Amino acid sequence: MLAPRVAVGMRRGVSSLGSLVRHASGSAPLPCCYRRDVVVPPPGRTSFLPPGRASFFPLTVHARRHASGGGGGNAYSGLYGSVADSSLVHLTEQLLVSTQGATGLPWWASIMCTTLALRTVVTLPLGAYQMVVIGKVEALQSEIAELAKRLRYEVSVRAQERGWQERHCRYQFKKNLRRIVSELYVRDNCHPFKASLLVWVQLPMWICLSLALRNLSMASSPAGSVLQTELTTGGALWFSDLTLPDHTWVLPISLGLINLLIIEMFAAQRLQVSSLQKYMTHFLRGVSVLMVPIAATVPSCMALYWLSSSLVGLGHNLLLRSPRFQSACRIPRLRSSSQTPYRDLAAALRAKYLP
Repeated sequence: MLAPRVAVGMRRGVSSLGSLVRHASGSAPLPCCYRRDVVVPPPGRTSFLPPGRASFFPLTVHARRHASGGGGGNAYSGLYGSVADSSLVHLTEQLLVSTQGATGLPWWASIMCTTLALRTVVTLPLGAYQMVVIGKVEALQSEIAELAKRLRYEVSVRAQERGWQERHCRYQFKKNLRRIVSELYVRDNCHPFKASLLVWVQLPMWICLSLALRNLSMASSPAGSVLQTELTTGGALWFSDLTLPDHTWVLPISLGLINLLIIEMFAAQRLQVSSLQKYMTHFLRGVSVLMVPIAATVPSCMALYWLSSSLVGLGHNLLLRSPRFQSACRIPRLRSSSQTPYRDLAAALRAKYLP
């Protein structure tokens, strides 16, 4: 009785071995169960966890590349393709997948919570540090003005002694004033470039999260199909499918309005505005309006992240205006600081747009 079974088993083994040989030689595609770069759940299951539990299995880097466009190549071409397939973007994908699996939240809530956590942990301290640098630079202006007066007098005395021309006097004054100001910045550790550190951190983080969500929403491999199914049903209200654009335009229009509100908050309380600041304000307004049709063409998960990021940014801007928060973070008082910042902001917006 055992011999026929053994023979059948041997024939099955030979058949399986022969199929592997054929696949290795390129005559037939390799089944998913033999592919080491693709992680798939057991047959008939959509997750490794028992029914009723959220899916929580990490995609390998190679599987994520399949999910972002298929095969071993790039899903895109050029600079965009190299950035979308970079290691930093894939690490961001892994962060999103792991966070959603650990919290068990639906994808729409997981995206919003991840955005809130990252911006609170990373960008809020940088925003407070930016205000500290700006406060120190503003406090130095009176000292710089006094030193400039002394330097102008010394340059005029030296010009009379050596017979300098007006052009050479201006050159010496500007040269020595730059040196003095640089020494003051070093003394107080407040170089103005440090105030732009927030932009150099926030912008790459925004790009990486945006591309990571786009890659996850375009999954096409057997491993990525499970994740894409979760994103398809992971939305809420009118954007139930996070892999499709928001055809109602609610998310894109809300994104544009929030961004415009943030810009107008800064523009309304500026007493003296230079021509460069006017051009920058108009440019940012144009970018905010342009983001509306762009957000209407990308997957809803990206538009939801952009809206969440803008809402968190609006909340952080209001928080940084609070006198109690500034006192807790030891932020120097600015000339534009007020004990009633929210009331003054509302009054400035009413005076500007509701005459």
